[in-house]
Amino acid sequence: MASRRSRAFAPVALLAVLAAVVAAGASAAPSPRATLTGSVPPWATSSNFKSSTSGTDAVGFRVYLGWRGDAEAAAKNAVATGQYLTPAQFRQQFSPSQADVNAVTKWLTGQGFTVDYTPSNNLYVAAEGTVAQASAAFGTTFNEYAVNGLTLRAPSSAISVPSALAGNVEAVVGLDQSAALVHTDRAGYDAPAPSAGFRNARPCSAYWGEQQSSVVFNKQTLYYAPCGYTAAQLRGAYGLTGAPDGSGSTVAIIDAYASPTILQDANTYSSRHGLPQFSGNQFTQVVAPGTYRRAENSRQDPQGWWGEETLDVEAVHSMAPGANIVYVGAPNNYQDLDAALNHVVDRGLAKIVTNSYGWSGEDLPAGFVKPYEDVLVQAAAEGIGVYFSSGDNGDESLVVGRPEPDFPASSPWVTAVGGTSLGVGATNNRLFETYWGTNRYLVNGNTVDYSTQTWLYGGGGGISALFGVPSYQAGLGASARSVPDVSMDADPNTGMLVGQTQSFPDGNYYDEYRIGGTSLASPLLAGWMAVADQVAGHAHGFANPWFYSAGAGSYNDVFASKNDPAGDVRVDYINGVDAADGLRTTVRQFGVLLTLKSVPGFDDATGLGTPTSALLSH
Repeated sequence: MASRRSRAFAPVALLAVLAAVVAAGASAAPSPRATLTGSVPPWATSSNFKSSTSGTDAVGFRVYLGWRGDAEAAAKNAVATGQYLTPAQFRQQFSPSQADVNAVTKWLTGQGFTVDYTPSNNLYVAAEGTVAQASAAFGTTFNEYAVNGLTLRAPSSAISVPSALAGNVEAVVGLDQSAALVHTDRAGYDAPAPSAGFRNARPCSAYWGEQQSSVVFNKQTLYYAPCGYTAAQLRGAYGLTGAPDGSGSTVAIIDAYASPTILQDANTYSSRHGLPQFSGNQFTQVVAPGTYRRAENSRQDPQGWWGEETLDVEAVHSMAPGANIVYVGAPNNYQDLDAALNHVVDRGLAKIVTNSYGWSGEDLPAGFVKPYEDVLVQAAAEGIGVYFSSGDNGDESLVVGRPEPDFPASSPWVTAVGGTSLGVGATNNRLFETYWGTNRYLVNGNTVDYSTQTWLYGGGGGISALFGVPSYQAGLGASARSVPDVSMDADPNTGMLVGQTQSFPDGNYYDEYRIGGTSLASPLLAGWMAVADQVAGHAHGFANPWFYSAGAGSYNDVFASKNDPAGDVRVDYINGVDAADGLRTTVRQFGVLLTLKSVPGFDDATGLGTPTSALLSH
């Protein structure tokens, strides 16, 4: 079993939990079963119990085998030397053997499951069947639990596999429905709307400071929120005015589902805002093999992801209009997102991968975490940089009850992208930037009602409980892996203008609106890195060591300052689309931190800060 375990990139806390160790029992005699510890999600408790799961319910899952040898050591060497492995070389050195895959496949089919797919790196065997078959095969029962407003399935006790497979099987993912808790890190729709359509009300500012309100907040007279920054404004703020366009680079975007108008919308947006339209094969869409639709997809909300997809594509294209984009859409937002990431990495589809989703905190089954880490290790070994949004719930204390960062952003193999509130001036110049954390206050007339204070959202950050201090963060004072690494604009009150076909009361058509969240920050940084790769003449791959070794002037140091604007004034349509039901005026206060720290230098609110033109030449 030890040969299948790879050491962490950084010292790892709770190693036994992360490794999802297979234990065959304390008895000296061989046991017919081997228990997979860490296979019961933390939320599957008696207090959350609702009912037993029907044995006829469909279940799809993946049996993960884990890498042979020390894949993490190879990844560290590749990152340090720039001598990356090809996908074929990685498979040859570290993939589970075909004999191991065959053993797992034979057992699964013998239990009555249908085996759907095994990727070329042999990382997992995907199968599906019924809950009754899963109960018999994995030696447990399944129940329904109430979790965050959902009813989700989970095993009632740790699952087990035949002891003959104990040396092969690392984890089984999908028997429980933890993946249903994944969410996009997209913020901005806090005005209720009767339809899928959304647009911003006026007044708003074409650039920071264009339109001043009459609202005084904390002794400052505030400006109206920007209508939404465009490509020229964001490129100017982050040092890309006059820089190359990212040609020769390829960015992969991973999301669930695929908006049917995604390319049409991106080209319409481009034509309106001075960007080149996608040409030839510059934009491609891929559905990863081995992902599939199931009956449980009826619980899903595909349309809810369409704005996320449009945002991701238009954000990357705005920062790097010459870069190629590969959009990889999973048919659902259950565990098929990990299959999509594995497909991008194992097929080498891009050198930059942006992911604008995650789980609130790190409270996931251990068997859920380790397979993700395996894919990220392969990415680093192959010179692929993986970027994850850091989340939109600040330190998560108001969501999960304690401060902690989100996963996968907390992985030491990920570049975690945090959020800021950004002011861009009339000449596309960066005027100010502060941590994105928002209190909302209602405004009556021009008077702020301070009693209505409500914390809305903020960039994810904090100190990991799962991962120790990675080498690239050594000496910065953190006690463990600190999130985020780098930040970009994410505040929906200083966010980006995006264009999308939406459903309005008077029909379906293209319109534009301002949006934010670290779902914006991650693709912005991915596009910025496409330009950086072009400037360097090579891909940066897993870029965290590069980010942390950059010299003075490489970042805008974002920290709390008395000189920052106190906030801005935002006007929303009550119904989300027009003034028929009236307007709501609010103050959006900047820089509300909860327990995170925003100080000069590196911190757990915005990391190193935001990139400048100087970082391009580092």
